[in-house]
Amino acid sequence: MKPTRFETTIALIDKANSEDINTFKVADMDYPKELLYSQRMSRKLLQFEPNASKALQIAARAQHICRWKISRNEYPMDRVGYLKWRETLKRMHAKLTVEILDKVGYDSQFKNRVKAIILKKMIKKNEESQTLEDTICLVFLDYYFEEFAAKHDDNKLIDILKKTWLKMSDKGHEAALNLPLSDSSLALVKRAIT
Repeated sequence: MKPTRFETTIALIDKANSEDINTFKVADMDYPKELLYSQRMSRKLLQFEPNASKALQIAARAQHICRWKISRNEYPMDRVGYLKWRETLKRMHAKLTVEILDKVGYDSQFKNRVKAIILKKMIKKNEESQTLEDTICLVFLDYYFEEFAAKHDDNKLIDILKKTWLKMSDKGHEAALNLPLSDSSLALVKRAIT
């Protein structure tokens, strides 16, 4: 049976992300970092929003497509440099995803919708952009926060958690508080949100 356009799109995103030179170890196996991240995004999205549209599922899978191609150290190591780097990445992720959607035959309306979600246009007003943001925050808290927390002091962590919390919806907050966080991480989250 021939794969659908959606299945082909996901496979092409995974193929691009499988070329990541950076790896992440899980259960003693090394995975291309962005391939693992994108699969976690898809899994978390469907746990959080089981009825997510195909456009949102594609945007979540492609949210970090080929991220390693633009290094953080290409920009000044300050807040302005960080924000410029993130904005450049978002535009690259959207462009690469639209190229894949073009290749598999999606129309311009669908391509523009996926692009807008990846660029997180109208966050807080556009439900799909907000759901993507919630999913990003949930993936960070569930899979990456413990390791990140080990490298930073509590004040920095609380500041980051406060900013993360502001980006999320009420539904996202509820999901975050139900994650299997360690006691110390949960305590930090509770300090940040009170």
